[in-house]
Formats: sequence, structure tokens, C-alpha cells
Amino acid sequence: MSEAKRVAVDVADIHKAFGATKAVDGVSFEIAEGSVHALLGENGAGKSTVVKLLSGLLRPDRGRIEICGKKVALNSPRVAHRHGVQTAFQEMTLVPDLSVLDNMLMPYAPMGATGLIRRAAARRDVRRHFEELGLAVDLDTRADTLDLAVQQKIEIARAIYRKPRILLLDEPTSTLAGSDVDWLADIIARLKADGTTIVFITHRMREVRAFCDTLTILRNGRHIVTSPVDAITDAQVIENIIGRSMAQTFPARPDTQKTGEAVLGVRQLKAGAKLRDVSFDLHRGEILGVAGLQGMGQLDLFLACYGMERVDGGEILVDGRKVSFASPADAIRPNIAIGLVPEDRKTEGLFLKLNGRTNASLPVIDRFTSRGFIRKDAETQAVRSAFSTVEVDERALWTPAGAFSGGNQQKIAIAKWLVAESRILLLFDPTRGIDVGTKHELYQMMRNYVEAGGSILLHSTEIPELVHLSDRVLVLYDGRVAAELSAGDLSEGAIMRPALGHDAVAREAAE
Repeated sequence: MSEAKRVAVDVADIHKAFGATKAVDGVSFEIAEGSVHALLGENGAGKSTVVKLLSGLLRPDRGRIEICGKKVALNSPRVAHRHGVQTAFQEMTLVPDLSVLDNMLMPYAPMGATGLIRRAAARRDVRRHFEELGLAVDLDTRADTLDLAVQQKIEIARAIYRKPRILLLDEPTSTLAGSDVDWLADIIARLKADGTTIVFITHRMREVRAFCDTLTILRNGRHIVTSPVDAITDAQVIENIIGRSMAQTFPARPDTQKTGEAVLGVRQLKAGAKLRDVSFDLHRGEILGVAGLQGMGQLDLFLACYGMERVDGGEILVDGRKVSFASPADAIRPNIAIGLVPEDRKTEGLFLKLNGRTNASLPVIDRFTSRGFIRKDAETQAVRSAFSTVEVDERALWTPAGAFSGGNQQKIAIAKWLVAESRILLLFDPTRGIDVGTKHELYQMMRNYVEAGGSILLHSTEIPELVHLSDRVLVLYDGRVAAELSAGDLSEGAIMRPALGHDAVAREAAE
């Protein structure tokens, strides 16, 4: 093998079990030096376990890992770092109440002869690093005050700052969209040109095609196939990931739209820092998509409609009547019945240490309470029915939510609002970090929900979802509705043009 094609990572017959569960079962694959290698599979397929094994967070039960031709025992993250392995995790590892600078320096802050951190030099170095990456962030800002997308970019920047030979990117684009994905694409290209080997976990085939040279597919903890990216079709990838063909990714949209009366409306709504002036109606039996690049007001809109963001102007209507939400407790009342599936299910949608039954019943636990005691039979029956609808395993009734894959956690977060008998669902990027098989199940659930008379306000960072799932789409730009598109007019181009402000620029030029 030529020097240019030297193997950077060699995983041979790796096994890792947690009790009776075989998370990784005899996985083997190689990654060439200086290449970008995709690691694909459903949630729970073993991808994150492989990343943790390569990161030194877990030790294999048996098998061999070689880095650049040398057998290694990655017994801790520090050992992995010494072998040139760095990881940017999907689950943020930033310390929330520390500054961006302090997070960048942990745990290898430069020390002076006196034993104190050389902060001035470190600040200059980190600022220079951010400038090279095109990352404009105040180094003194607390990490937890930043948007998820910015936190993810800092997570990536920190891994790169340590100058890795091998960079593991665990679903780095799950919180990124639009220009942020382009930002990452440029960084990957530069690192690859410098000889860095990159392992890239994603659920988005477009990114695999754009970024990666080779791919490995895992299923149920086992190696299924390793292939050059250009030697395998998307259909073959999907079939290998889920173990069956999937005739249609998106459920059929009804030929004739049969929507009912308006159940949720906003008039000249102003809320939060970004939402300036938005008006629309959401009808019974409708999926209304909301498109927009990050920071265009979509998050403020969803939070305002759920009582989590103060309304500074305009009004919210439910069934044609003006309502005022002091908190989410007002939104989930039976006569309102609005449920929100938030952007980050792990920190905003679920209590990971509580079982699925408790998570699903908690918003309306008073409905299952009599004389101060919870009627367990009634609670369990309601939650079991909701879990059946979203196709989550019944063991979620008694198992902590954190023990499940991301896809099943999202199903529990949605089941919560079925237990609450919500008639309006606010779904904010509900398939973020979800595998292709689970996405298909959620798509079908959404269509079934509206056909049964429910209504969905849907925001997604994946434009094809809005195109194929929505009955109408509102495009937000600069906190306002830049365009409203009917089903017949929907296409990625039709959405992206107003989302990028092209129509607004044209209007300003005309004026």
C-alpha cells in the first residue's frame, strides 16, 4: 500500500456489550489516511459506541484498534488525545457556566512558570483560531447563553484547536443548517487537504455525498458493508441501514386538501428578539411548514405560541378567540391543547433519568390523580396506547428515557402530547439527529395525526421535509413572512429564494 493510502484507523473484530445488550458485535473496518469516512446506521446501530471506543470513553471487551499502523489501548480520552484523536460530540460537552475561552482551553490550558494560566497569550491564540475558522463569537460569553448551533460550532472548533490527526465528528450538522453546513464543508475540505483523517457520523445522505470518500454501515451493532461513496446508491444505503427496502420515504400527501376551520392563528405577532411581524392561520387537518435560516424568528414564534416567550405585540388566536399565555400550563389546558416538541429533546423535552411512562404523563398528571394519589392503572393504559401509536417499545414504560436511542427518545417526547390529547402540535425540527428508518415512521405518524383531525406547525432544517410533508409553507426572513407557498408551488428552490432574502432585496431595489 502506498504512503498516500496508508491506513489511519483499523478497527478489527471489536466487541462491546452492556449487560445482555451487544452494542458492538464484531465490527471491523479500515479508514485511509487523509480521507473522510462516513459511519452510518439507525439510532442504536452502534455508531456512537464505536466513536466512544475510538475516543477512549469506553474500552472494548475484545478486538483490536490500530492508529496509523500501531496497536493502541485507548483507555481514556487523554490517551486518545496523545494518539492524535479528537472528538466533537453531538451531545454538547461544553461546561455551560464557563466562558467560551475557558471551554476552549479545557483541559489543556497553557501554564506559565508560576503555575498560572497564560490567559493573555491563550486569548490571542484562540481568537486567531476563531478568525481562521470564520467563527465570530465573544470569548467572554457564557456557553449556555449561545444558540445550539453556535455551541456545536465551538465544540468543533475546540476539537480542531488541538490539531488532531484523526477527527471524529458525531452528527456535527444535527444543529446546523444552511450557511453553517457550508461553513463545516469548507473546514472539512481544508483539514482533508492537510492530511487529517475524519470520521463523520450523519443521517443526511446529501452530506455523505458532499463530504465523504468512503462509508461504513452498521446495523444492530454489526458491520454490514464498507464501500466507496460513489460505488453505492442512496437506495442501497437505505436498504443496508434498515435491513429492508423503503418504497417511499415520505407518505403520500392527499390529492385534495381537506382542511377545516382555523384552530391557531397569529396576527402581526411580535415576540422575542427576532420575531417582528407575522400573521397566519393553521387549520384543522393541516401541516403548516415554517421555513427559515437560523435566527429568522422561527424559534421565537414557536415559543410564543406555547407560552414560553413574551408577546410584545399582536395577538394569538385559538379557535378564533384571542388568548394570552402566561406559561406553557395555559397552552396545554384541555380547551387549548397545544403541545411542543422542542429543538433539544434531551435538555428541553425529557427528563432522561425518569422512565418513559412518567415523562409521557407528567404534563397532565392531574388527570390521573385522585385524592392526591396517582391512579397507576389509568396512567399506564393511556401511556401504553400512545407508545403503541408512535411505535416505541413497551419497555419504555419502566425504563429511563436516557437508556433509549435518540429516535426512541423523540418518539417518547411526541407520545407525551398524545397522552395529553393535544389537538395542535408545534414540532420544532423533530427529526434532528434521527435515523432514516425512524424518520419514515415519524413522517407517517404526522400524516396520520392530521388526517385524524389534528393540526401541526412544523419547522425543519431539512428543506425536503417541508417540501414533501407540508400542505403549505411559510418562509420567514428577518422576522417576517417573506413568502407563503401552497403544496403545488413547493420546491427546494421556491423555499430557499425567499429564505435567503432574494425577494426582500428585489422589493427594496424596486422601492
